[in-house]
Amino acid sequence: MKKIRRAPLRRWIVYLALGAAVLACQPLQEPSGAAQRFQSAAVMRAAAQNYLAALAPEQASRVKFPFGDGERLNWHFIPRPRKGLPFKEMDPAQQRLAHAFLSSGLSQRGYMKATTIMSLEAVLKELEQGKGPARDAELYYVSVFGEPSDSATWGWRVEGHHLSLNFTLAEGQLVASTPSFFGSNPAEVREGPRRGLRTLAGEEDRGRDLLQSLDEKQRAAVVINKEAFKEILSGNSRKADVGPPVGLPAAKMTRKQVDLLTALLEEYAGNMPADVAAARLEQVRRAGIEKVHFAWAGGITRGQPHYYRVQGPTFLIEYDNTQNNANHIHAVWRNFDGDFGADLLGIHLAESHGKGGDHK
Repeated sequence: MKKIRRAPLRRWIVYLALGAAVLACQPLQEPSGAAQRFQSAAVMRAAAQNYLAALAPEQASRVKFPFGDGERLNWHFIPRPRKGLPFKEMDPAQQRLAHAFLSSGLSQRGYMKATTIMSLEAVLKELEQGKGPARDAELYYVSVFGEPSDSATWGWRVEGHHLSLNFTLAEGQLVASTPSFFGSNPAEVREGPRRGLRTLAGEEDRGRDLLQSLDEKQRAAVVINKEAFKEILSGNSRKADVGPPVGLPAAKMTRKQVDLLTALLEEYAGNMPADVAAARLEQVRRAGIEKVHFAWAGGITRGQPHYYRVQGPTFLIEYDNTQNNANHIHAVWRNFDGDFGADLLGIHLAESHGKGGDHK
């Protein structure tokens, strides 16, 4: 029995090592110019093609959807039945290719977070002893929408409990990398061999660092509710909308506080490959960092239920830690005009056609 329980952990350690090796082969310096637009898209396309080529016809039929299929927008972060092909139904070679595919859309740090989130299903299984939903570290599903190509529009998703990563590509460029959702239950493992593990420590700590830097007047503006909201307010909506920004704008922060806000933004953006993270942060800068608002709800001491929001003209970050005695994190980055490439895809194709590009 002990061997059966330990096998999944050993398997995930192997996958983590594999992912690190895959990511170590990628360039460490931040790309620029044309390379910045195409590098991640090319890596994703190659990884998708390699993965799909390894599947049996029946498996491929479960993974592949038309780009316009409504399933592409059917995202969620709760444990529920999903379409696509789960890691559980792949052989070891296919799983390795699926992990290479997953890692193509993440930085090394992001990949480590994603695979650790997956592995926490085994922790929950032990804690719940069969009293909760089915827990399985391999019930994470891969889906591809459209045909991976440098001349086509396509997308892909890896999703399961507490993880939803969505990417949209067009004509060799990455158009959208949101919604991107990471969750962690437990937020901190408090017993067993993984005691002390905090998968999303950065998301929690960077937010609290900013809160604690505020003076009394600033904090009065930032705290929008004495009690934390029970869930991220944008939920699994197809288009994020939480109303106008609330809280304290960066324009009313000190230089040090703006640096702490930037560190928080970088924590989230840094889950993506370097070029994608740089593009996200550049979009924030272009829209005006001074317009970015920070808001908090709930307790200010670690261990108390709490929620925060970072909202700018183009994006939304939501974080909550309220369930399971404030030991259960949900964290998401949304783009108001770009989730699933909704608006940006049309802009990209119009610009491409205007320059004489062909669309297939």
